[in-house]
Amino acid sequence: MNRYLIFLLTCMLLWSYFPPTVTLANEGPSNEEILQQRMSYYVQFDELLIPWHFLAAIDQYERNLQSVRKDIPKRDGFIAIQFSDEYWSGALNPVKEDTIPETISYFGGMGLDGNGDGIASPSDDVDVIFSMASFISQFGSTDEDFKLALWEYYKSEEAVNQIVTISTLYKHFKTTELDAHTFPIPTRSDYSYRGTWGDNRGWGGRRIHEGTDIFAGYGTPVLSTSYGVVEVKGWNQFGGWRIGIRDNHNSYHYYAHLGSYHKEIKVGDVVEPGQVLGYVGSSGYGKEGTSGKFPPHLHYGIYKFNGRTEWAFDPYPSLLQWERQAKKDKQ
Repeated sequence: MNRYLIFLLTCMLLWSYFPPTVTLANEGPSNEEILQQRMSYYVQFDELLIPWHFLAAIDQYERNLQSVRKDIPKRDGFIAIQFSDEYWSGALNPVKEDTIPETISYFGGMGLDGNGDGIASPSDDVDVIFSMASFISQFGSTDEDFKLALWEYYKSEEAVNQIVTISTLYKHFKTTELDAHTFPIPTRSDYSYRGTWGDNRGWGGRRIHEGTDIFAGYGTPVLSTSYGVVEVKGWNQFGGWRIGIRDNHNSYHYYAHLGSYHKEIKVGDVVEPGQVLGYVGSSGYGKEGTSGKFPPHLHYGIYKFNGRTEWAFDPYPSLLQWERQAKKDKQ
C-alpha cells in the first residue's frame, strides 16, 4: 500500500474522530479547536511512521522558539514546523523555493507531497508534517532513534533535550493541553513575597537576584507550578538544596533553598501543577549542608531557552496570576 493511499485512509478515519467545527464567519478558531486540529495532523502518522508525540514535541519546540525569537518568522497555519530552503529543496537545488517533488528528491531535499496534490509546499501543513514524519521515521520509532534523528536535524544537544522533554510529557499525559499552572506555596499557608527581581546579591560575588523570594515557615510544602520533567536535583552553593524542572514551553523552573525534598522525587520524574517537590528551608550560601544564613524562604526563578541561549526573566507577574487563580479554585 503506497503512502498516498495510507494518507487517504487515515484522513477518512480522522474525519470520524475529529469532525470539522463550524465557527461564525468573523470568528477565528477557538484554542480548543486549534489544539484539536493540530492533534489531527499529529495522529495521521501514529503507528504508520512514528508516534504522534514525537511530531507534537517538535512542533511545540518550533512554536516556542518563534514566540521569543525575532529572527525566526512565525509560520502561518496550525503547524509551526518550518524548513529552511536548503533543507526543503536541497542544498544544490538552483530553485530555492522548489515545490516539484521530483526535482526536490533529485537534489536531496526533504520536502514531500503529503496530500497527493502533486505539489510539495512548505506552506501546506500536511506536506510539512508528512515531510518531518518521513525524515524522523528513517531512524526508527524508539526513543533512542528519535534522539538520533533530532541530533541529525538540529545539531544541538540542548534542542534534543528540550524536544525529548516535551515528547515525554505528551506521551505521559496523552495530551498537548499542559498549560495549567499554580502557585508554588499552598495559598492557605502563612507566606509573603514581593517583586525582588534585579536586587543586588553580595554573597559569591556581585550578581543580581534572578527570581522571587517567597518567605514561609520551615517545612512549608513547595509545589510544582507547572507540568514538567525533573531535570536537576541536589546541592548548589548558591541555591542550597534545589530542584529544576523543564516544562513544555522551553522554560526551566528553579526552586531553591529547600530544607528537604519529597521522598519520592527524583531526576527524570514527570510532575504536574500542585505536586509536592520538597519543603521550605534556608539552605545555601556555602558548602553542602550549609543552612541558616538567612530566613527560611523559597527562591523561585524561571529561565527560558530560545534555541541559542537560556536567560532568566521576572516570575513575579506570573506568580501574582497563579496565586489569584489558586485562591479562586479553593473557594
